[in-house]
Amino acid sequence: MSPATDPSPEDPQGPAGRTPLAGVFWMLITGLCFLGVTALVKVVGPDVPPAQSAFLRYALGLVFLLPMIPALRRTRFTPRLWRLFTIRGVAHTAGVICWFYAMTRLPIAEVTAMNYLNPVYVTVLATIFLGERLHLRRILAIATALVGALIILRPGFRELDPGHFAMLFTAAVFAIGYLCAKILSDETEPAAVVAMLSITVTIGLAPLAIATWVPPTPVQLMWLFGVACFATAGHFTMTLAFRAAPLTVTQPVTFLQLVWATLLGVLVFSEPVDVWVIVGGGLIIAAITFITWREAVLNRRRITPSVPETKG
Repeated sequence: MSPATDPSPEDPQGPAGRTPLAGVFWMLITGLCFLGVTALVKVVGPDVPPAQSAFLRYALGLVFLLPMIPALRRTRFTPRLWRLFTIRGVAHTAGVICWFYAMTRLPIAEVTAMNYLNPVYVTVLATIFLGERLHLRRILAIATALVGALIILRPGFRELDPGHFAMLFTAAVFAIGYLCAKILSDETEPAAVVAMLSITVTIGLAPLAIATWVPPTPVQLMWLFGVACFATAGHFTMTLAFRAAPLTVTQPVTFLQLVWATLLGVLVFSEPVDVWVIVGGGLIIAAITFITWREAVLNRRRITPSVPETKG
């Protein structure tokens, strides 16, 4: 779920010789990997407290950091880097707990659709903290995304669940983590950024997990290790997608995650289809795609992340 896997933050169009079909293929695989994350977390459900589930997902995934140890050893940890790593770790810790909690409360499609709000938050925060100009087209895109969120939530027409508020908070704190990663990627190696996220989140989740600890069964540990495997594979294939094609090609493919999430909820977990979630999610991803396209056309430094980059 780390945005630091972006192979080329400076150039939205990327190097010459890209193959769009390969980019679409790898982004499809990425979507399936993150769908696997969602499905396994749903399987574990409320039987394991959210903080403990999140902790075990990251703790079991630490094995994937072994190839990153050389990058960590080369990193010069200045006070500034420590502050950024800590802020990102705290933000991601809070976001991951809330995401796991929302998964125990809401249908899969609803969680997936609301997760699309993250890049919108990033656009707003980049304007406030990184000095990006908020042109009219960006304002309209943000407004469109917010309309999409209101369609999903439908306040006043139904009772909102605590999971809805958890997802709104999740998108906001993940945006903070992404901006920290954006800064860190300019100051240290990407592998170190990824590794430090896993380490700081594992440490941050540990006391919360201990406070609510329920002895997990071997099967539950197997599912949560599967979550770590799917998440790692998803970030890897996402990197391949970014290398193969520009974001203007891969970004629209992320909408299929909502389609797959809806089908998964219906076929596996017997969740009803909510047309309003599809419509709202479609508006949000359309707004994100437009922002990404404009960034590519203007050849500006990309701040808005693609949707899979926001996943934990």
